[in-house]
Parts: sequence; C-alpha cells; structure tokens
Amino acid sequence: MPRSLARGLAWGTVSSSTPAAPVDEIADAAPLSLCAREPYVPADRLVAEMVPPPRFDSVRFSTYLPDPDQPSQTAAVKVLEGFAGGLGGAHAVGGGARRGFLGFGRAKAPKVPAGPRGVYLDGGYGVGKTHLLASLWHATPAEPALKAFGTFVELTNLVGALGFQQTVRTLSGHRLLCIDEFELDDPGDTVLVSTLLGKLVEAGVALAATSNTLPGKLGEGRFAAVDFLREIQGLSAHFRTLRIDGEDYRHRGLPEAPAPYSDEQVTKAAYATPGASLDDFPQLLDHLARVHPSRYGALTDGLKAVCLTDVQPIPDQSTALRLVVLADRLYDREVPVLASGLPFDRLFSEEMLNGGYRKKYFRAISRLTALARDAKRVAEAV
Repeated sequence: MPRSLARGLAWGTVSSSTPAAPVDEIADAAPLSLCAREPYVPADRLVAEMVPPPRFDSVRFSTYLPDPDQPSQTAAVKVLEGFAGGLGGAHAVGGGARRGFLGFGRAKAPKVPAGPRGVYLDGGYGVGKTHLLASLWHATPAEPALKAFGTFVELTNLVGALGFQQTVRTLSGHRLLCIDEFELDDPGDTVLVSTLLGKLVEAGVALAATSNTLPGKLGEGRFAAVDFLREIQGLSAHFRTLRIDGEDYRHRGLPEAPAPYSDEQVTKAAYATPGASLDDFPQLLDHLARVHPSRYGALTDGLKAVCLTDVQPIPDQSTALRLVVLADRLYDREVPVLASGLPFDRLFSEEMLNGGYRKKYFRAISRLTALARDAKRVAEAV
C-alpha cells in the first residue's frame, strides 16, 4: 500500500481520485481515533473504578509463580496471605455498611489493632508486585465496596476531583487501600498523599503499596524502601517492608520485542482489526495535552488494539509524563500497541532516563515493549 494511501486511510483524506484499496486488505469500517475522543469522567466513576484493572481481574496468590531462584518471592506470598487474613474484621467502620459517596453518617471507630497496618512491596520492574498487590485485594475478606485499588497517580487525581476532605471521608470507610506505583519524584504530591494516608490510618484503613527500585540500583540494598519510608514521614511505623527480588518477568525467557512495522503495515492492521484505533503519534501526543490524565482510562474504553504511525522521540518532560500515564492505562487493560517509527526503548532521551522521573520512563518502556509483543498477533492476523 503506497505511503500516501496509508496516510489517507489514517486521516480520512483519501480523495475520490485515490485508487481504492483492495477489499480484502481493510475492514468495512474505518478504525477509531484516540485523537477524536474527549471523554468526560464524573467523580463517582473515579471512585467506583478503584479496583484492580482488567489485566489483574483473575490473579490470585495461587496464580503467582515464584521464581525458584528467588526465595523472597515465595516468602512475600506467605506474608501477604497472612496479612489479608488478618483484615477480616479489623477496621474502624468495618462490618457495617459503607457510607455513601458524600460521606455522611460517621461510625464510632473501635480500637485499631496493634502492629503495622501496612505492607510495602519493594522490588524492581516486572517481579510481580502488582500481581501480588491485586491478589491481596482479592484475598481480603471484605466486599469490593470496602476495598480500593489504584495507582499513585489515580489517587492524586481522585483528590483533585473530590477535594482532600471529601477523599478522606470517602476512603475512610474502606478496610484496605492498595496503592500501586507509589511515586516519589513529586514532593508536593508525595506530601499530599502522605497526609491523606495518615488520616486513613487514623480511621483504621489498612494500607499496601508498591514502588520500583531502579534497574541500576538493584543489589545496592533497599534503595526504594528507604526512599519510600522517608518520604511518607511519620507513617513509616505503619509499614512492613517486603523485599521481592528477581528479573523482569515480561522479558524472562521471552523473545525480544518485535521491530517496528511500516506505516503501511500498521494502517492495514488498523483497518482489518475491529475495535482498533489508528493515530499519528505526534498528533496523539498533542491531543494528550488537552485531556486530563484522570480521563486516559476512559480514552481507551472499548479498544481492542492501538495502532500508531511515525513514533518519534518524546520532545519534552511534560509530554513524556503524559505518555507514561497512557502506557499504564493501556497496560492495565491489555491493549496491544502496534507501531511504526522508532522502537519504544528509544522514546526517552538519555537525559530523561537519568533524571528525576527515570522510574516512570523505565516502567513505560517495559510496559510498552510488552504491549508491542502482544501486538504481533494483530499484525500476523492481517
């Protein structure tokens, strides 16, 4: 398929004089476009969606496969199983019905059980921390409405949508709050969430969190744990640290991520795949600047594949951070990403990868690479 035709198919600019593509090359309907979506997400949806993402709907401790060469993984499972079992009735509101979204009706808080009311999973990329965190959520003996699961970014977005006091009232009726990918690179957000967690601990909410140790810091002791416990200030006594060693399972024993495809291959796959989106990468980056990151999950609603043409290096830090959030939402929803242009491990400059947000960028590379591998079946189905 000529490059000009591929561009025309992508953006609906093919004129009547442009030769039509063979009918067996494309589907009847044009693909979707992320750039055409501007979702509105009400605050109550943000609360209702604080559950493990679809990728982790069915995970359990029993489905976690510890690396036999990493005994810390097996040990972590045992500790977390015991932690979940101890949350059966230990909560300030606990066995009663959950308070309404507006937080009216306060129950008298019973005495909070002694000992750490939180666990922190400390480890590198792809060792299964999110799998274990989601398994903890599933294993905790409480109805889903009394448990919350979200990333650090989603939690800060919730505070932004509801306000601090309303977030405290909404979450203090929970038995467990799980925070995935606790971010330590924004002092303001870290202090905000630390203060929020302090209020929730006072209300009897149990906490669980994960963060990442940088690849270059593995073997140098509990780098991430030390940072985490320092940044949450007075809350450190409430957390038990579980070190989880191992290599990134997304690349363990698997082939290298496929090389980028051509624009023509990506466009052809987008038209042949029902529910796929097709966007020019630079234009998508511009569109993300106009959509609040709290809406990126809704931006991907219903997508079966994301097809991107002309992937280029990220031009600046703000754009890079927005892409990280989108990568997280796509990974959570298991949406394969088929792309042309540069491979995903060349998205971020050396300066970015050595800077203060490097943890986020390494995570995005790992996740986008996994989704690019998943997209191989999309390309081969055409």
